[in-house]
Amino acid sequence: MSSNGRVTTMHNGKKAIVIGASSGIGREVAKLLIEQGWTVGVAARRVELMQTIGADAVEQIDVTADDATQALQRLIDRLGGMDLFFYSSGIGKQNHELDEAVELATMQTNGLGFVRMIGAAYRYFVRRGGGHIAAITSIAGTKGLGPAPSYSATKAMQNVYLQALEQLANNQHRHICFTDIRPGFVDTDLLNGEFRYPMMLKTEKVAKDIVRAINRKEHVRVIDWRYRLLTAMWRCVPRFVWRRITLVK
Repeated sequence: MSSNGRVTTMHNGKKAIVIGASSGIGREVAKLLIEQGWTVGVAARRVELMQTIGADAVEQIDVTADDATQALQRLIDRLGGMDLFFYSSGIGKQNHELDEAVELATMQTNGLGFVRMIGAAYRYFVRRGGGHIAAITSIAGTKGLGPAPSYSATKAMQNVYLQALEQLANNQHRHICFTDIRPGFVDTDLLNGEFRYPMMLKTEKVAKDIVRAINRKEHVRVIDWRYRLLTAMWRCVPRFVWRRITLVK
């Protein structure tokens, strides 16, 4: 048991890398993994914000940069390997006017950046002989959300990409497991703005749920029960009805 009264689980030298650890969910997950005894390397664009996490290694990585995979390999080398790759990098905002810069930046980060980094982790685990890839996608990937077109589209892509890699790994007898984490609205910098989103989740609670899902090696985890119910209902709404529904303005 730790000094703050929390029960910790020692992972016998297991090593985790957290991408997007400068704030929000990524930061909280990194801290929890450290508490549980993982050796943790963290990465994000804003290095100064990661210095107080207590990680064993820190690297500056911009997932949209061409050299991002080389930076990831440097971090893996400094950590002495990687058993868990946790991906928490992404952007998104409402874009009612379909501003081109917003749409393209979202595609660049959530699309190309995601594929670049998840692909690098997958190839590493193929060479290593196994590992665990966990990534934050979103419930937004389950339905096209009018106020955030590129965000919901890229999240749907992320859901399907992880599903495809899971099938690929299984078909090729790779010992790689995947956890697709789909939170609802979380109280992070990503959703800061004038609009107050409904059913907002606390970052610390979400992080605990994520770490439990990782430890259990769950395939898909929707957070929390309200969003599991909501997404189940969404899937049943016919397209001709969905297009008439007014979401957040």
